[in-house]
Amino acid sequence: MPDILNKLKKPGPDRFIPGHMLFHIIFWIAVWFFYIYFFSYNSDDRAYVIWFSSFLMPLTIIITYLTVNRLIPSYLLRKKYLKFILYSFYVFVLSSYLIAVIIYSFLIFFLDFDINAMPPMSKNFLFILILVYLIVGIVSSISILKNNFDTVSRNRELQNKILSTQLQLKDQELNYLKSQIHPHFLFNTLNTIYGLALEQSKQTPDVILRLSNLLDYILYQINKSAVSLKEEVTHIEEYIELEKIRFEDRLKINFRSEAIPDNTNIAPMLLIPFVENAFKHGGIYNGLLTINIDIKLKNNRLDFTVSNTFIDDNNKMTIGGLGIGNIKKRLGYNYGENYTLEREVMENQYIVKLSIFDLKQLKNE
Repeated sequence: MPDILNKLKKPGPDRFIPGHMLFHIIFWIAVWFFYIYFFSYNSDDRAYVIWFSSFLMPLTIIITYLTVNRLIPSYLLRKKYLKFILYSFYVFVLSSYLIAVIIYSFLIFFLDFDINAMPPMSKNFLFILILVYLIVGIVSSISILKNNFDTVSRNRELQNKILSTQLQLKDQELNYLKSQIHPHFLFNTLNTIYGLALEQSKQTPDVILRLSNLLDYILYQINKSAVSLKEEVTHIEEYIELEKIRFEDRLKINFRSEAIPDNTNIAPMLLIPFVENAFKHGGIYNGLLTINIDIKLKNNRLDFTVSNTFIDDNNKMTIGGLGIGNIKKRLGYNYGENYTLEREVMENQYIVKLSIFDLKQLKNE
């Protein structure tokens, strides 16, 4: 038994004392008055009641702190239920014995064995035991509730940190994916300008101006969570004009776009890579590279279709040199499951169909 008591008295990781010592002093003073109130029932011996309550207080305090500082955190909260029940039983037996000792000590030393002079409530062993464990139970319940609240708060804080870290990683990965698409616009157009410069073409200034507009869009708009869909379409048209100069009479473009409201937004640089891919991997069939682009917008649903002719049946779609997987990642980051992306080969046509069901549902906004 002594070894067990010594083990129980070791300080636990959690403390009942959560704040100022003053709070606990006030609490135990209130418990002391609580004892005096009940033991004074049908008794005029005020001095006896005060002394009896005062001797009962240390036992109540010890049992309470032993329960909330050792038994609950070390065994109950760690789901060591058998040990919790066993040690709680030991504490209960010992506390019952000490309560009986207090009762008989007061009867012997204060009343000279005159049991009739003893206040009724102070000689009722069962009542005193219930009263003591009522205090222990209340404090233990508060301790468990506080522990649960602290655990929930810590878990919520940890989840928020994890979520914040994940969002930062996703933002970094998204920015990385965006940045990998940039060079192809620049390299393809610089090749065009180089060819025009060699020919001393009068179109060179116009091409440089269009390239400037594209670079402005790529460098300054790409970091936004959303841009105007009309702006994205405008830059698609500028890109097409640049490619028309490069391909000359070997290119046939069918570009269809419905009227787009000014307040319709989309993730930046989401459609242009598909168009660039059509030019990059398209093949000349019957003397022409034929590209069809169709943009439809109805009730915030975007249907975007790009097709291009090709010759090699093993043609693979590799947008921006990183593959279709990166575009899917960007779509997933921005629209979750709110889109479909399909690819199919029909004769000598490579077709990509993108549908975004609700352009308002931008996850990055």
